[in-house]
Amino acid sequence: MYDFAAIGAWLEFAVRWTHVITAIAWIGSSFYFIALDLGLHRDRNLASGADGEEWQVHGGGFYHIQKYLIAPEKMPDDLVWFKWEAYSTWLTGFALLILVYYLGAEFYLVDPAIADLAGWQAILISVGSLGFGWLAYDRICKSKFGDDNTRLMLALYVILVGIAYFYTHVFSGRAAMLHLGAFTATIMSANVFFIIMPNQRIVVADLKAGRVPDAKYGKIAKQRSTHNNYLTLPVIFMMLSNHYPLAFATDWTWLIASLVFLMGVTIRHYFNTVHSRKGNPTWTWLATAVLFLIVMWLSTAPMFRNDEPEEATGAAVRFARAEGFAEVHDIVLGRCSMCHAAEPAWEGLLWPPKGVRLETENQIARQARAIYLQAGLGHAMPPANLSFIEPAERAKIVAWYEAATSRDDG
Repeated sequence: MYDFAAIGAWLEFAVRWTHVITAIAWIGSSFYFIALDLGLHRDRNLASGADGEEWQVHGGGFYHIQKYLIAPEKMPDDLVWFKWEAYSTWLTGFALLILVYYLGAEFYLVDPAIADLAGWQAILISVGSLGFGWLAYDRICKSKFGDDNTRLMLALYVILVGIAYFYTHVFSGRAAMLHLGAFTATIMSANVFFIIMPNQRIVVADLKAGRVPDAKYGKIAKQRSTHNNYLTLPVIFMMLSNHYPLAFATDWTWLIASLVFLMGVTIRHYFNTVHSRKGNPTWTWLATAVLFLIVMWLSTAPMFRNDEPEEATGAAVRFARAEGFAEVHDIVLGRCSMCHAAEPAWEGLLWPPKGVRLETENQIARQARAIYLQAGLGHAMPPANLSFIEPAERAKIVAWYEAATSRDDG
């Protein structure tokens, strides 16, 4: 019999791996071209008519790079387009969202203590919010309000803060932070797909046809590219946050996310200023450190929600009623709960690892799949088997999980 939980875990791993690979490619090329554009020497009268140039050394060779504001005299036939990195990153990210949060909505997306939603309701809110985010952002950028970049950026920040507050009052803390990253990443990817690439194609088509391209297309593409540049670092934080309950398992998750966006701005401002040879604004690092200290303080004031409902809901009920649950409940309390508690008894732990608490039947049932994969099928938990869980106890965890899932399939 196939172990569908293990297959699902490996599928999730494969998609996550692919997502990270494509994200590295996209972010890497984005950062490189922003730094290149800012660092071009534009004070030289180049015979080629280029706007600027730069010499670089890498991998044992030298590169001479020139940028044309419109195009060279003759359009090259082998023009390289940078687009698939962005598309692949979003597609793999959305696939991961489906595998983890949509298929596991009752465990990872919905928290009855925040909003007692059915899984399908939470999924609709998720998909709808991502679409709404792009449409609202694009409409604002194209309006007269968006003509002033400073005003536009401030308005977009206010919107992101509002969305952060909304997500933390609809989804679980972990899902809220992740969705804020997905919300932002959707805007970034859509910028490439709907704005930057089409505008580039218009310019190329005009040049090939002998027409003078309208400069507005380049200006619009540059605006969206700049937005992407400043949003990248916060998105990375959001995507990593699900591994750190300090970031998502507090009453101030939305405020933490809001400050993370500001940290992204201060960090990028430093590098963008240095790359453009306009100074060395080291004050940005102090500002970033202060913001991060505030984030650290917010993360522990107070630490975790204590208003979890006593009654298990949804899929958790099936695991709580499955044969062998009573024994597994005792095993988990004896081998796992000294760490996975609101106030861990294990020396050195100030909060439960990854925010996972295993003190009540509801909490244990809600973490059935994770317990099965990490302590039953695998030996990742307890770490180094510090609580001396026996092979027979692991076998009981496996038998319980399989009993629950086989009954559900039947």
